[in-house]
Amino acid sequence: MILYGLKTCDTCRKARKALPEADFRDVRDDGVPQPVLEAALERFGDKLLNTRSTTWRGLDDAARAAAPLSLLAEHPTLMKRPLIVNGDEMVLGWDAQARAALGVS
Repeated sequence: MILYGLKTCDTCRKARKALPEADFRDVRDDGVPQPVLEAALERFGDKLLNTRSTTWRGLDDAARAAAPLSLLAEHPTLMKRPLIVNGDEMVLGWDAQARAALGVS
């Protein structure tokens, strides 16, 4: 299981604490492999972009109009966090539905 997030993100910290066996990858330091981003975008669509983030608010309209994959490659902190990959299974975020999908209370 791989957990993609930010080490400074409170939500990611909660997920890491609940999933101590997960291999944590900081998207700012390590990035997210292109095949994982493509699969996540295919599965979650626009929900993969965190349009409430400070990074998003700092982008101009031209940058926001770019393709989601190129935006995420250039600004990995735009990804909604955490993205948890366990084999073929992917979970986005850390709400009750995500925790239930992972069998965590």
